[in-house]
Amino acid sequence: MTRRTLFGSIAVPVVALAERRRVEWKPQLGILGPFTAANVEFARVQGFTNMILDGLRADKLTDSEIDNIRTTLRQANMHVSALQVTQNHISADAGQRAKENGYFVKAIELAGKLGVPYIGTASGHDPAKRFRQQVDDIVRVYNESYFPACERSKVRILWEPWPEGPNLATSPAGYDALFKGFGNSPYVGLQYDPSHLVRQFMDPIRTARDYVDKIYDVHLKDTEILWPVLRAGGINPVNKASWWRYRIPGMGSINWAEFFSILQDAGYAGAMSVEHEDPLYGADNNPGPNFSEEYKVGFVMSKRYLSQYVP
Repeated sequence: MTRRTLFGSIAVPVVALAERRRVEWKPQLGILGPFTAANVEFARVQGFTNMILDGLRADKLTDSEIDNIRTTLRQANMHVSALQVTQNHISADAGQRAKENGYFVKAIELAGKLGVPYIGTASGHDPAKRFRQQVDDIVRVYNESYFPACERSKVRILWEPWPEGPNLATSPAGYDALFKGFGNSPYVGLQYDPSHLVRQFMDPIRTARDYVDKIYDVHLKDTEILWPVLRAGGINPVNKASWWRYRIPGMGSINWAEFFSILQDAGYAGAMSVEHEDPLYGADNNPGPNFSEEYKVGFVMSKRYLSQYVP
């Protein structure tokens, strides 16, 4: 190979990369909440194009109710990236496990009927077993109970790193063990929420970079560390004083510009949805299922902040 052919071969991918980066990044921006016609209309009017839906009872909905959900979403031109269904897939109680596994299969089937590609959940957790045993149990249950339904319904199971849930998928250590256990399975991935890593004193940016190829859906939520409380009382302060709280994006400690840069550079084209749990904007006083007026302000403020990064 000559110097001319060498540099000619390099120039093509460099030009192609430059062309790719000139394309405006347009991931779908959404919100997480219960399905109601009012909530869908609010999201549409505010310019959100995606929702993550929670609270749908997969074992209760009739065919006509499912049709109504589809119609409402279609008329609003509203995409749904995921259903939120958090359960303990490896409950130590055999009867409870069977019940939860059976329900989750119905949730997978509901997602398929609605054309929803993902289900956000926890991995499963049994504190009576050692970590490795739990991973093996999770792999077995998913392979036997869930993946046949995933294949039929074209649905992927995503883990949210929620540390209070029945969950091993809360850290890089958990991710590594689970993904190794599942090998190259196309039916598992991450529903990435950087806020959960902040309050566990892990690096949400580095973790996103390391696992970006496994991220298929995103929760947009921030965490504020209340440093005066933490410095005075540590992580177990007197009177159980709160030393952290969830915030809307931009009001906590996450470097959103860096986070979005990682997703953009990787070519992430999925949805990103605001999960609003900010007490300053009504998260502690939102009876639902329709969003309260105070609670809606949190979504409006979030979109205002995010518009500098997401068109």
